[in-house]
Amino acid sequence: LRQTAWDNLDYLLVDLPPGTGDIHLSLAQKVPLTGAIIVTTPQELATLDARKGLKMFQKVSVPILGLVENMSAYVCPNCSHVENIFGKGGGKNLCNQYQIDFLGSLPLNKKIREDSDSGIPNLVSDSKSASAELYNHIAIKVSKKIANMNEDHTNKFPKITIKKS
Repeated sequence: LRQTAWDNLDYLLVDLPPGTGDIHLSLAQKVPLTGAIIVTTPQELATLDARKGLKMFQKVSVPILGLVENMSAYVCPNCSHVENIFGKGGGKNLCNQYQIDFLGSLPLNKKIREDSDSGIPNLVSDSKSASAELYNHIAIKVSKKIANMNEDHTNKFPKITIKKS
């Protein structure tokens, strides 16, 4: 994070693996975080991991911006049948238990995976798709939460200067 000259960012999202390892703690202790977004699938085992992460961020005083339920259901592209492969409602139950905001659900979607593999975000490749709408809806919720926090971390980062040698 400190060895990159970030150019005028509005947001920097850091995708962390599940759990509460050293990376999570180091990030929370060494970088001024505006908040954390917890991501889980609906299944019970995944929500147990998400709960650990949520509690860890709370312990180190990082606000929880909300929770996203990923791979919430599979929607057949041919007949639109919805199948809850990983269960149903696990993310919402966790939100209710810890009084955090449910930001939204994202379906298991082959096109999102294909776009990710090709390096083109789904929002760019198909900005009018149902999944793009879901991402936009979640992004707007997060943006509003951050705007309402009214925090300024600009002076907490070290000044980065680039010199030509």
